[in-house]
Amino acid sequence: MIVIKRFLNIFQGLVIVLFIFTCTTVNIPHSETKTTNHNLNKTLDLHAMAVKYEEIKRNDLYTPLDVYNGDLTGYAANCPLCNGHLGCTGQNVLDGTDTYEDKDYGTVRIVASSKNLPCGSILQFDGNVIKEEGTITAIVLDRGVLGTDLDLLVESEEFASKYIGRHLISYNVLRYGYKR
Repeated sequence: MIVIKRFLNIFQGLVIVLFIFTCTTVNIPHSETKTTNHNLNKTLDLHAMAVKYEEIKRNDLYTPLDVYNGDLTGYAANCPLCNGHLGCTGQNVLDGTDTYEDKDYGTVRIVASSKNLPCGSILQFDGNVIKEEGTITAIVLDRGVLGTDLDLLVESEEFASKYIGRHLISYNVLRYGYKR
């Protein structure tokens, strides 16, 4: 009696498996749907739209190209190891200049970077780390730091130590080098 019950259970299992197998392998006719473009403008195609989308995205000045992490510090043009001239342009900033007028981004702050970022690169980071509202857009015009760290040009060493100090930040690269 027990042998028969086992045999029936195995037989039921096989029937269920066979049923599932046949249901999944049966060829169900698929109907193909063709679309037609009834627009008057027949030149519309998805490839052209994708190319245009990529062009718009590339031309968007605020689309990040890369994201880096590094320490943010501050420095003044008259710091002990500074000569008052920017390393990328040679511009004298001993007059208190700490911004730059970029043709694409307008007035931006000046930062020093390592040679990891070419001169003229545009960066953007959160201003809250230095008690400023919104985001800060800056341009690499000086050298003197290592790795992915940044050094923000400010009006005095006192301001740098009081309001900036050293903060680990994440920053976006919006442009590599000067736009040609």
